[in-house]
Amino acid sequence: MPTFSLVIPVYKVQGYLPECLDSVLGQDCTDFEIIAVDDCSPDGSGALLDEYAERDPRIHVIHLMENVGLGRARNAGLEKARGEYVLFLDSDDTLADGALSAMADRIGATGRPDILVYDYARTYWDGNMRRNQRADLLRYEGSDAFSLAEHPELLDLLQIVWNKAYRRDFVTGAGLVFPPGYYEDAPWTFCSMITAERIALLDRVCLYYRQRREGGNILKTVSRKHFDVFDQYGRVFDYLDAHEGLDQWRGPLFRKMVDHYLTILERAGRLPQNARAEFFHRASADYRAKLPKGFVRPPGNDGRKYALLERGAFTAFMGATRAAKLRDGVRRRARSAVNQSKRRAMGLIYRSQLRAPLDENLAVFSAYWNRSVTCNPAAIDAELARRAPHIRRVWAVRPDAVDEVPAGVDFVRVGSREYWTAVARAKYLVNNVNFADSVVKREGQVHVQTHHGTPLKTMGLDQRRYPASTNMSFGKLLKRCDRWDYSITSNRHTGVVWERAYPCSYETLEAGYPRNDALVNAGAEDVRRARAALGLADGTKAFLYMPTHREYQPAFVPSLDLARFAEELGPDVALLVRGHYFYGNSPHVDELRRTGRVIDVTAHPRVEELYLAADALITDYSSAMFDYAVLDRPIISYVPDWETYSVVRGTYFDLLKEPPGAVATTQEELLALLASGAYDSPEAAGHRDVFRRRFCEFDDGHAAERVVRRVFLGEEQPLPFVPFDERRAVPTPAGAIEDDAHA
Repeated sequence: MPTFSLVIPVYKVQGYLPECLDSVLGQDCTDFEIIAVDDCSPDGSGALLDEYAERDPRIHVIHLMENVGLGRARNAGLEKARGEYVLFLDSDDTLADGALSAMADRIGATGRPDILVYDYARTYWDGNMRRNQRADLLRYEGSDAFSLAEHPELLDLLQIVWNKAYRRDFVTGAGLVFPPGYYEDAPWTFCSMITAERIALLDRVCLYYRQRREGGNILKTVSRKHFDVFDQYGRVFDYLDAHEGLDQWRGPLFRKMVDHYLTILERAGRLPQNARAEFFHRASADYRAKLPKGFVRPPGNDGRKYALLERGAFTAFMGATRAAKLRDGVRRRARSAVNQSKRRAMGLIYRSQLRAPLDENLAVFSAYWNRSVTCNPAAIDAELARRAPHIRRVWAVRPDAVDEVPAGVDFVRVGSREYWTAVARAKYLVNNVNFADSVVKREGQVHVQTHHGTPLKTMGLDQRRYPASTNMSFGKLLKRCDRWDYSITSNRHTGVVWERAYPCSYETLEAGYPRNDALVNAGAEDVRRARAALGLADGTKAFLYMPTHREYQPAFVPSLDLARFAEELGPDVALLVRGHYFYGNSPHVDELRRTGRVIDVTAHPRVEELYLAADALITDYSSAMFDYAVLDRPIISYVPDWETYSVVRGTYFDLLKEPPGAVATTQEELLALLASGAYDSPEAAGHRDVFRRRFCEFDDGHAAERVVRRVFLGEEQPLPFVPFDERRAVPTPAGAIEDDAHA
């Protein structure tokens, strides 16, 4: 029997779940089991649990067939628990290092109490942390456990279950279970604390309580579900009625009940405006029905509120809270003034258009900071033209990029009258980066964030741990991300990263990357056409070299000696060099272009055509590796500065241990791999297969169709994915040439 059973209910937390599980699995105390309950989560959380369970036998996963809610999910886990003590951990929270060891030591020192209460700290997206404001209640150094009657002030701790370890025999003997509902923690917490004969305290932060920026706490949402609080306190007093020996707690719990009702009434963002009077009168009736004999109201303003509630004087109560409303009004007016200032800066044209009705059949597209018509937005645009031709499609491009707009594509110049009109009136805005800060998200508009790659390097809020890699304002970043309605992913890894790195209220759309449809669906003729456009002869082997940006390098300096490459690999090999877009055309490459052996493809408008033309990819940390892997062609990771890059920028996995193919850390190793053909060995192919199954899981050639069906046509039922092993193979350059010869 393990010392601890950690029950973790899981629902729509794929962005936070790995951190939660890792915080438990990394404890120095290893005598535990995890009972993870997948509450029919619609995202990838269930699959993540299964992956962790395959790697660690201490994890037991329960998959519920329907969503039952937090309380009943906890009950399902509790039934399977075998540990001496049970802990309830929410799946977006984490254990502090050494927490379980500290609990075990304290449990032993206090003679195995019924309940051990420990401390927690709130953590925020901006890196701030704040310890429980009533931490003073845990400062008890005695070696003995005690009853609640000896320290009744513990009832003033927040009524939560996850700051306690419960002896399982005590829970079973008391018949404790979680009820359904919004406030299920209240009856469990109060009933367990007043029933326990022996309680111990641990004055140590053992848990980090994540304050999710996007409103992950359902108790802070406007809803009639807050009426559930009446049922929960009904259960508390029913418990008292059934246990005569606990009658002394009626007064303290009555006060906790009334204070809770008043909190819901007075806090903004809880009750709908038209439900406040109804809630007040329900609370008033509860007050009179449950009022204990001899109860003395608290002094001062709190006592006056109690009196008004007892009398059912709603109008007078609202008048008593007018001062708080006035303060809220001042804050609202201040926010409004800021917004008005921003709108003024946008100009009269934009402001006037923001007041005009939305055009339900207008979509504005942009890519790479308005530089071109490309990437995922371009693929969605093309699919939209086929499936919803009634929607007018307009591209926003910079004035200096107008010449790059394909013939027949409607566009507006960024900053023009037409641009401000389009972004103000369009129902749909699609981009692979964020729109400018000055673009206002209107009610009814739909913003689609397609992204432009699978992340190896840290992104978003995760970059805070690597300050040398960025000087961005994370607050402004998240305000831009707040506009997203949909975030598109090509694999579960990406969805998990985005939900943690960009914690905003959007829907993750597991569709695949639309730009990769062109790769999955390519035929031999597409491959031949791509090679011909680059002037590649049939017998030429083409390597596409795509290094990524280094924050510690001010300019593009290839770590590969291109002249030596051309000399050692012979005349039948060509190198296609594509510098990161931060650098533009490179003078280093210009010197070698005249040989015809090195082709600068930095300015090529469609990277997908370069992928089709290349026999193999040479890259380092670029997201190109994830897209090129769709083709199932060799990938060589040339990473001479891995130690520096991983420290300065940070990565989500170790590329040396989980590569997409062969790995070279020096130029000599790279040239040897290429000259010998070892870059395409069975071992390299094995690495590539594992990599593809992880990172190309949604890229089945129907990504753009999924996006159009869900976003623009409103179809709720997702298009099924083609099973990975049933997907057609894309012809290699050699295969395409052979097909042409036999035609």
